[in-house]
Amino acid sequence: MSSSDPAIQVDGLTQRYNDIVAVNDLDLTVEQGEVYGFLGPNGAGKSTTIDTLIGTTRPTSGSVSVLGYDAQAASISIRQAVGLLPGEFGLFERLTGREHVAFAQNCKDVTESPDDLLARVGLADVADQRASGYSTGMGRRLALAMALTGDPDLLVLDEPTRGLDPNGARTVRSIIREEVERGASVFFSSHSMEQVESVCDRVGVLRDGQLVAEGDVEMLRTRLGGHRLALTVESVPDSLPDRLGGLDAISDVQIDGTTLTASLTTASRKAAVIDATEAAGATVTDIETYTPSLEEFFATVTDQDEEMTRNGMSAAAETGGDA
Repeated sequence: MSSSDPAIQVDGLTQRYNDIVAVNDLDLTVEQGEVYGFLGPNGAGKSTTIDTLIGTTRPTSGSVSVLGYDAQAASISIRQAVGLLPGEFGLFERLTGREHVAFAQNCKDVTESPDDLLARVGLADVADQRASGYSTGMGRRLALAMALTGDPDLLVLDEPTRGLDPNGARTVRSIIREEVERGASVFFSSHSMEQVESVCDRVGVLRDGQLVAEGDVEMLRTRLGGHRLALTVESVPDSLPDRLGGLDAISDVQIDGTTLTASLTTASRKAAVIDATEAAGATVTDIETYTPSLEEFFATVTDQDEEMTRNGMSAAAETGGDA
């Protein structure tokens, strides 16, 4: 992979199964060193996309490149360079945790210490226990240890925090950050908005096989109306609306009696709104803030009917926005 190659490049990917279109003309780019969150409801086409990335499914049409390799012509090279944590993963019940990791290392022809990887995912104390005695969360941690084998250039993680308690989820987030610092890229599929919001640089939302929204978390929040700051004042000076309208990062200001509501494109400008209000001579008596979550955005996008989705994508394309 050259320094200019994206970690993942998908162009016009379509996957049909008889009359079912699982993925429909998908374009997707994940840059090197990026953590990309891949979201969508059940049946949206996420798993099909992942299967195509690693070369286990041949697309009906379109092209897929992973780490500079063609996903169909060089699937073996991709699997050597990618660390995969699949959504469904069956353990060998008679093998220990250490033997599972050793097996993964043998497949990639690397000579790391299994114990080091097991310690990273919190399984050092059960390394010699057979997998038949592992809980769902322990099995997920073990699968992550196997995915980390060989210091992969790209991690493809399908629901990595499924079945994990809060401590396990924190461990996964910490490992993702460590891998990015090492230079890896991460493609992160999840239903957990909290996990995606905390680690991803950009997010793409898949619905009915199509990418219906994409951008960083802040951008997607802005599409819901952004951050809002409501100030209650004793009285509203005449100069206040113009003063606030001149501030950057404020998209709208509404005044209802003695309550002023400002819509902001970034949370960092809340203090500037308060300062400008007081500088205009108003006395602030109460402050309320609202920040839309990624979960709200996900629900809004995936609950839309197809016509609304198409119209939203067309409008975004005309204005140069992300859809």
